[in-house]
Amino acid sequence: MTDAAPLDVAPDTGHEEAAARELIAAMMLAPNGQSSASVYETGRLVSLAPWLVRHAERIDHLLLTQAPTGGWGGPGGYALVPTLSAVEALLAALLRGDLRTPDDGEIHTRVVRALGPGLVRLRDLLAEPGLALPDLPAIDLVVPALVESLNGHLARVAAGGRAELRRGPYDGPLPLPAGMGRGRLERVREVLGSGDPVPEKIWHALEVGGPAARRATGAMVPGSGAVGASPAATAAWIGTPDDAAAPALSYLEETVRQYGGPVPPASPIAVFERAWVLSTLSRSGVPFPVPPRMLASLADALGPAGTPTGPGLPPDADTTSVTLSALARLGRPVPPSSLWAYDTGEHFCTWHGEDGASVTTNAHVLDALGWHATRTPAEPRLASAVERLTAWLCARQGPDGAWSDRWHASPYYATCCAVLALAEYGRGVRRDDALDRAAAWLLEEQRPDGSWGRWTGTVEETAYALQALLSTTRPADPRPLPHLHHGYRYLSTMEGRDGEPALWHDKDLYRPPLIVGAAVTAARYLVRLRMGLHPPGYVAGGLISAA
Repeated sequence: MTDAAPLDVAPDTGHEEAAARELIAAMMLAPNGQSSASVYETGRLVSLAPWLVRHAERIDHLLLTQAPTGGWGGPGGYALVPTLSAVEALLAALLRGDLRTPDDGEIHTRVVRALGPGLVRLRDLLAEPGLALPDLPAIDLVVPALVESLNGHLARVAAGGRAELRRGPYDGPLPLPAGMGRGRLERVREVLGSGDPVPEKIWHALEVGGPAARRATGAMVPGSGAVGASPAATAAWIGTPDDAAAPALSYLEETVRQYGGPVPPASPIAVFERAWVLSTLSRSGVPFPVPPRMLASLADALGPAGTPTGPGLPPDADTTSVTLSALARLGRPVPPSSLWAYDTGEHFCTWHGEDGASVTTNAHVLDALGWHATRTPAEPRLASAVERLTAWLCARQGPDGAWSDRWHASPYYATCCAVLALAEYGRGVRRDDALDRAAAWLLEEQRPDGSWGRWTGTVEETAYALQALLSTTRPADPRPLPHLHHGYRYLSTMEGRDGEPALWHDKDLYRPPLIVGAAVTAARYLVRLRMGLHPPGYVAGGLISAA
């Protein structure tokens, strides 16, 4: 990395303050939260709910989002779930006769043309030795369920001899990925078939239950109509619409109206979105107006077990801790007592019964408990938890100095979460060493165009890298200056022009645009602050007004 030319940016905070205000306004205008559309969820609605409004728009969305490779979704193993869902949905629609519309010939031809390459891509993925599957929620249930359904369609094709479905990719069943079985899926279906209440953590992927998911006991959230905050799970629960399913049908129709046909991976996500945006902006110090009713809604969401991301999901330590941090930083602190239920004695689980552990969840818990520990130093439980979390996070840093996590595809997100928490609240020599190693990794990994990114440079990942770099290096350290210049230039020129890739983990990848926007706004603001680009006399972290 060579020194960059001085930033040709006027000393002005207006851009970031205006961006922050726009983010707050956007959250108020869309009270259910915003997300990119999900190929997986949209495909499930095409397959499970052809009776739902805007069915044709969902089919069109699948056709328009197919990649030149024939598949859908992200690179490598990230393509498996969305490609399975899209191919199964399109083949189901074709075999069911859904394509008899005024432009039947065009749609029919496009679907047939999409299916061949899609099946070829699936067979290639499933035959790939050592295919690395990402740690997506319920992937060990979703993949066997989709393969089973798709193999049923392929058997019908073979028996029916449809001329337009040529031999080749349609011949023979699809295998499961190496090492994946059907055991857990069969156990879930046994529980559903028994009529017993469904374990709460299964609700979000209820569609894997097949016919047994219909009207599963205890799965729908009273008043919201949502099942597991998932359009797919809700459609599976409905089965065939009737009066008893009216609340769930209203939920689906409202979600479809908001997104214009295709649907997101989860909705509503207001608590998640508001907590992350407010926490990110307030931590950076950028002034912005905070509507009192927005803060009140976050405070009201917290119960004895914390808060879930959305209705139908179990409460979790991640959303709870970020909500606590946002409220604390904005002058409405709530005691963190709800977090203790997630304490395993070593780290904090995201939810009860979690398989594995999350770096970003524990970083966010360190944020929440650390804030209270600095203000109540006589509380030994808080101090002990902060020390344990510091040690746990440091122990999970990779050999290269980065962290990775189960809730995001990029190591830059996980590294940013860990670095911000450790820099502000971590304790001990191990913390200092971890921050130094993270700084070295960040300095090494910047791309020639000024960006950072796992697969290619992106605005989102560059924003995380800049925030982390600013937290791991001291103001007098000259090493990051050219990197900050170069990264800021990339943000300034490429925001809205990088393809806005989906990097967040649900049943497939998604993008929460306002949360990403808050990260970019915070990074730009903090770089300006470090480079002395604010107006003379400016005080960082100016008054946060209420509106």
